[in-house]
Amino acid sequence: MREYVVTCCSTADMSRTFMETNEVPFAMFHYQLDGKEYADDLYSSISPEVFYKMIGDGAQPVTSQVNAEAYCALFEPVLKSGKDVLHLTLSSGISGSINSANVAKTQMEEKYPDRRVMVVDSLAASSGYGMLVEQTLENQRAGMSLEENAAWIVAHRNTLHHWFFSTNLTSYIRGGRVSKTAGFFGKMLNICPLLNVNSEGRLIPRSKYRGKKQVIREIVKRMEEHAQNGREYSGKCYISQSACMEDAKAVAQLVEETFPKLDGKVQINNIGTVIGSHTGPGTVALYFWGDERTL
Repeated sequence: MREYVVTCCSTADMSRTFMETNEVPFAMFHYQLDGKEYADDLYSSISPEVFYKMIGDGAQPVTSQVNAEAYCALFEPVLKSGKDVLHLTLSSGISGSINSANVAKTQMEEKYPDRRVMVVDSLAASSGYGMLVEQTLENQRAGMSLEENAAWIVAHRNTLHHWFFSTNLTSYIRGGRVSKTAGFFGKMLNICPLLNVNSEGRLIPRSKYRGKKQVIREIVKRMEEHAQNGREYSGKCYISQSACMEDAKAVAQLVEETFPKLDGKVQINNIGTVIGSHTGPGTVALYFWGDERTL
């Protein structure tokens, strides 16, 4: 079987330790904050605390996706070493980065005709994207070929659920996901929207709840409804959060109480700087394997 390397983007929102331990090369998105450009480098350049405080104080970050040149720089060292590439992209439902990755794929396969680059749309974001990368690595270690692993991702990516809520609507209003009028009344009434990622990899508002306690109960109910085998779910569960660790811990505790057969403790990650530029502080996202995601 031909050797290959699994690659991804920084927006998988996994820790630097995960990337280094698993030897996952990744391409970095970029963003501008208060007139300065930063790489989405897994919080090496700026801490989560400073980043979200700046947004809370009124800074408005602007993000930019990975260009074809950066993807070529990611793929070429692997191809030069005599290995192929399996690259998972951030969901095409929220980013056009897959287009740049495919341009790079064409250029690199022309330059290295004996090598192969496979680009697969994860239809996922943040640590849900990271969970899919982790499973892809496990598939590789279990002996799946490049083609088999890519086919597995396409067949199973919509069974990876993303549910999330926010207790701070400022960035959602700014980005147009919540109207100014709805946001005004939402703030007054302490409304917390519950959203998910649909089968096209797009963010979809589903319900609204008053207060954190209610939305925390409801997000775990969604896991009960959709997780493989319901309360008997024995897979992994990830959470990512943006400057609201106590809320994330409350969700994790309720998940662990509700699903006693989980594969280990719930893992909590930080929402990275690029995804966090759009959510702002106050977002908690829950990821698990379940039934087929629908529109």
